[in-house]
Amino acid sequence: MQAARHVRLMSTSRSLVRSHVHVQKHVLTASTSRAQSRSVASTGAAASQTSPPPPSQGKWRYFLQTLGRVTLVTVIGASATFYYIAHKEKNPGPQLPFDPSKKTLVILGSGWGATSLLKGLDTSDYNTIVVSPKNFFLFTPLLPSVAVGTLNARSILQPTRYLTRHKERQVLVIEAEAKEVDPVNKTVTLSDDSEIQGQISSTTIPYDYLVYAVGAETQTFGIPGVREHACFMKELHDAEKMQRRFLDCVESAAFPGQSDEEKDRLLHMVVVGGGPTGIELSGELRDFLEEDLKSWYPELASRIRITLVEALPSVLPSFSKELIAYTERTFKESDIEILTKTMVRKVNEKSVVLKGPDGVEREVPCGMVVWAAGNTSRQITRDLMAKLPEDQTNKRGIALDDHLRMKGARDIFAIGDCTASSYAPTAQVASQQGSYLSRVFKLLAKKDKLEADLSHAEISEEAEKLKKQIDKVKLKPFHYSHQGSLAYIGSDKAIADLPIFGREWTSGGVATFMFWRSAYLSTLFSLRNRSLVAGDWVRVKLWGRDVSRE
Repeated sequence: MQAARHVRLMSTSRSLVRSHVHVQKHVLTASTSRAQSRSVASTGAAASQTSPPPPSQGKWRYFLQTLGRVTLVTVIGASATFYYIAHKEKNPGPQLPFDPSKKTLVILGSGWGATSLLKGLDTSDYNTIVVSPKNFFLFTPLLPSVAVGTLNARSILQPTRYLTRHKERQVLVIEAEAKEVDPVNKTVTLSDDSEIQGQISSTTIPYDYLVYAVGAETQTFGIPGVREHACFMKELHDAEKMQRRFLDCVESAAFPGQSDEEKDRLLHMVVVGGGPTGIELSGELRDFLEEDLKSWYPELASRIRITLVEALPSVLPSFSKELIAYTERTFKESDIEILTKTMVRKVNEKSVVLKGPDGVEREVPCGMVVWAAGNTSRQITRDLMAKLPEDQTNKRGIALDDHLRMKGARDIFAIGDCTASSYAPTAQVASQQGSYLSRVFKLLAKKDKLEADLSHAEISEEAEKLKKQIDKVKLKPFHYSHQGSLAYIGSDKAIADLPIFGREWTSGGVATFMFWRSAYLSTLFSLRNRSLVAGDWVRVKLWGRDVSRE
């Protein structure tokens, strides 16, 4: 019994010992866990005190998603708008036919004045006929860029039918040269002078109103050799001819065995005329040399010289003195020689004779002469003025009244370079004149309709009412609003002379060059031309100008 009791007591004590040990281990584990927890908590608190919490990734993700959506909507919207405008320009709708009861308006020319008139004209009021030897409008301010290959020739052309086919009433476009205007019988005789002609190549058309906008031709001042040996810079074929001749001079200079003296002659380019055209052409030639010719003709690039000749005391006489000085400094840095107070006496096949301010004549060898100096009246303009000798006494061009009517012929309006107005013969002046005439013809159509109603009025009260309405239709005189002058001077620099808030604001440099480009892009008449010109600028920036020639 005692032995059995002793065994039970021993087993009970072992159980108590094991339980005590287990409790101690549990307590130790719990205390260790609490200590670790306190240690982690204290470490986290310390970390939170030493560094700020990281930014919320949710807000950043939301911003990127919103930006992506806005960008996508903008791209889709811009693309849809671009496609809509392009499709609308490409696919004109139906037009009203000619109305025998309407008066006939004949427009001679397709330049700045005529195109601006067509753009604003309400053709539902007239039977409109456009006569021009060119079936397109040429954006002449960018012509120097075509001459060196910066722009493609087609990029600055706007077919006349692209404009007339979007008018309310049909417009008849005739590609022909006007030969004679009869202000007495109110007729225009025209002739097809193109290479391919049909059975009928000459005709005479009547008009009720005539807009005379034939422009002018290049003035040579009777200097020998100018027409035979110089390149002009007025029409598209002039720029293309200059580009071919310039590259021909470069390739001829690269011919094996050419003497240094002959290379220097072939690579000397003389630009005559210190106006905007001559300045921009010189700047474009400099860009062509620096950006392209030095890469493709490294052995000849250092020999190319550009000389600008101007008979007046300074270049760009219509700009401020500060901009003139800035242009001269820029040209000097670009190694473009400016010869002011210098006259051209003769142009030979391989040289030009100059008379400097000292009165001494010297012969200057050169490979090409570009003539960008002055305008003169066309033969048809002189013939028309000769038919009205009492009223047309100004030899510079057609004399006008305050409403752009030709003096001595109330049914003829004249605009652009063919006139002898007090304004400079610029594209800006001709464009404003054309826009003005579009408003004038709207008022004339209203007046003609009232007069027609008056002729059929049977009641005296109605006739008196119509007379009062006719008296209220009055034409305001034309006033030119100068919007400023721009010119590109090369080296990605341009100059601007702008009237802002009644003061003249002048600027020059790279920023002005960007403004010059944006201004010309906005002035182009269609989205098609803007796209083509912008694409050409990008193409030249990436791959340079083309140095191949036909």
